[in-house]
Amino acid sequence: MSETLNVEQVEAESNFALESGAPDDIAEFLGIATRRIGGGVALSMLNDPTNYWSKALGFTEPLTADVVAEVCDFYRERGATRAVLQLAPSVLPADWDEIRAKQGIAAGTTWVKLAHNGSPAVPAETSLRIDLVDAEHADEWAAVLLAGFGMPLEGYQAMFAASLAHPGVTAYGAWDGDRLVAGATLPSHRGRGAQSAFLARRIADATAAGCTVLSAETGKPAEGVRNPSLENLTRVGFEVLYDRVNWVWTS
Repeated sequence: MSETLNVEQVEAESNFALESGAPDDIAEFLGIATRRIGGGVALSMLNDPTNYWSKALGFTEPLTADVVAEVCDFYRERGATRAVLQLAPSVLPADWDEIRAKQGIAAGTTWVKLAHNGSPAVPAETSLRIDLVDAEHADEWAAVLLAGFGMPLEGYQAMFAASLAHPGVTAYGAWDGDRLVAGATLPSHRGRGAQSAFLARRIADATAAGCTVLSAETGKPAEGVRNPSLENLTRVGFEVLYDRVNWVWTS
C-alpha cells in the first residue's frame, strides 16, 4: 500500500473506532451510526453541534459515482443535513466535478496531510510533565482534550474516555504539578511547549513499537496566517504529503 493510502486508512480507522466504540447510551444520545462503504468508512453523528463528526474518509481507490451515491444515501437515510467527505487527491475521479454537482457536494476548508518516518525528534523545552493517561484519569483527560479544542462535554466526554479502552489506543497528557492541562492544550497553558513535547514522545513511542510511518493532519492556513500546529509538526520532522479538501455534502 502506498504511503498516501496508508495514512488515510490510519485516520479513518481511528475515527471509526472512536465513534463505533462509544457506549450504547452515548451513541444513542449523540445519534451515532457508522458504515463501511467502498473501502472507506462513513460516520454519522446527528446530534453534533460542532458539525465535525459526520464524515466519510479512508477510501483507497478512485471513487466511482456509485460509491459516492452510496455514501450520500447513507446520510440521507439517516436524516443528516450535512457531512464532510475527506478524500485524498489520488482518489478523485476524472469526472469528480460532475459527480459532486449531482450529489450536492461543494468544496470547504483544506487540511494538510503529513507523514513522518520515525526518526527521533528533539522535544521542545517545557516545564510541564508529559506522561501516559491511565484509566483513572480518562474522564479528566477527555474533558481537557475537548476544552482545548473548544468542543462541548456532554456526550463527547464519555465517548473519548471510553476510547482509552480500545485496543492500540495510547493517550498522552501534560501536567502542571497535579493539574492535567493538556490533551489538546488549555488556553491558559499554550505556548509552553506541550504540543511539541507530545509529538516527540509519540514519535519515540511509536518507533519503539515498530511503526515505520506516522501520520498527522491539520488545517491549512490562509496566506499570511500562521498555524502553530503545522509549524510544530514540520519542526519535529513531519513532511507535507498533500493538501486535502474537505468536500461538504448538504441535503
